[in-house]
Parts: sequence; structure tokens; C-alpha cells
Amino acid sequence: QVQVVESGGGLVQAGGFLRLTCVVSGTIFSINAMGWYRQAPGRQRELVASITRAGTTNYADGVEGRFTVSRDNAKRTVYLQMNSLKPEDTAVYYCNNPGTVPWRWGQGTQVTVSS
Repeated sequence: QVQVVESGGGLVQAGGFLRLTCVVSGTIFSINAMGWYRQAPGRQRELVASITRAGTTNYADGVEGRFTVSRDNAKRTVYLQMNSLKPEDTAVYYCNNPGTVPWRWGQGTQVTVSS
């Protein structure tokens, strides 16, 4: 019932930037924490950034200082601003609630960073 739609990925050179967008429907978005995940080929999906309903943010060690997660409850949307991108950031990026029971996963958006 909950649907997430990710967008904003693309091909960018190392050192470049992208802003990812996730639009959520089917739930009371304003009360949910939200997270951004990524999955590279042959690797498990990992949580890279999260934001609580109050706006408190957390980041994985490898992205803190480069990525910024934010939300707009009126638009039912969460963003991930990615700066100073590195080839190791290449992955499919997904959004979901960061709790123990995720919603149905969306298709994600591909981020490719060339060296």
C-alpha cells in the first residue's frame, strides 16, 4: 500500500553532485522517519542517511560531510543532496522507513560516478 518513488540519479564525474528525490504515498508521511539506502552490485543494501520526523539526521561514516538528507512533509518528500561524489558511491539508491519492517521497496534510482 505504501509506495515510494525515487528519482534524480544519473551519471556524474567524480567530484560532482546530484540531488535525489523520494516521494511517498499511502502512509502518514509526517510521522515516519525516513532513510536512504544504497546497493552496489554484489553487496548488501546499506543505510547511508536517515532523518527523523523531527528532522534529526544521521549518516554513515563514509558519507557524512558529503551527503545531506532533508524532508518536506507538505510535499511528502525526502531528499538526498550528494556532493563531492566518489566512484565508490556508485549504486542504486532507495528510500524507505529505517525501522525493522520496511515498506515495499521501490525501483530505486541509479547513481554512477565515473573516475
